[in-house]
Amino acid sequence: MTQPRRVVFWRHGRTDWNASGRFQGQANSDLDEVGIAQARAAAIELAKLKPVIVMSSDLKRAHDTALHLTNSLELEVVLDEGLRETHVGVWEGMFRADIEREHTEDLAQWIAGTNIRPGLHGETRTEVALRVRAAVDRGLACLEPGQTMVCVTHGASAMSGVASLLELPLEMWPVFWVMPNCSWSTVIEVPTPTGGNWRLFEYANKVPAS
Repeated sequence: MTQPRRVVFWRHGRTDWNASGRFQGQANSDLDEVGIAQARAAAIELAKLKPVIVMSSDLKRAHDTALHLTNSLELEVVLDEGLRETHVGVWEGMFRADIEREHTEDLAQWIAGTNIRPGLHGETRTEVALRVRAAVDRGLACLEPGQTMVCVTHGASAMSGVASLLELPLEMWPVFWVMPNCSWSTVIEVPTPTGGNWRLFEYANKVPAS
């Protein structure tokens, strides 16, 4: 029987922007001290899965998170823009409280999973899912049966990637809450006579705080 392949979506560690409640979108920001500690601890656990490919968003917070894993495995990070966070338009850099006040209805619809453009001209959820799935497929093309790939990405893009692999209709996506910083979710391929199907193995797994 063919051994299943495994894809792990790993959200980056915490940044100052996360801590202060600012929307990052595709802006670059650094891991803070907590985020570095999170990445270091999570990397120890993820290394036990023996991934053979570690892909990452090219945004610094994701790349720096990925390096904690690849350095311990002597692997190279494969950067892919397709794993970037959602472009959130004018919300980028804004504090959540300000968005709630100035864009109340749009924010509520976006959180509810409506396929609107966040921040007036950002990316829709389906647009994000298409590019995340394309990036994952590029990695899967190099993944053999029984092997594991880790995709280091962001909250909204990780959720979109999981939902896309599971082939869930858009109206079901809100069942997934955004993963906490440095948590990860795993999907496993279950081979069938008609082709591979993906199943959720775990969602938002996280190293307990020390």
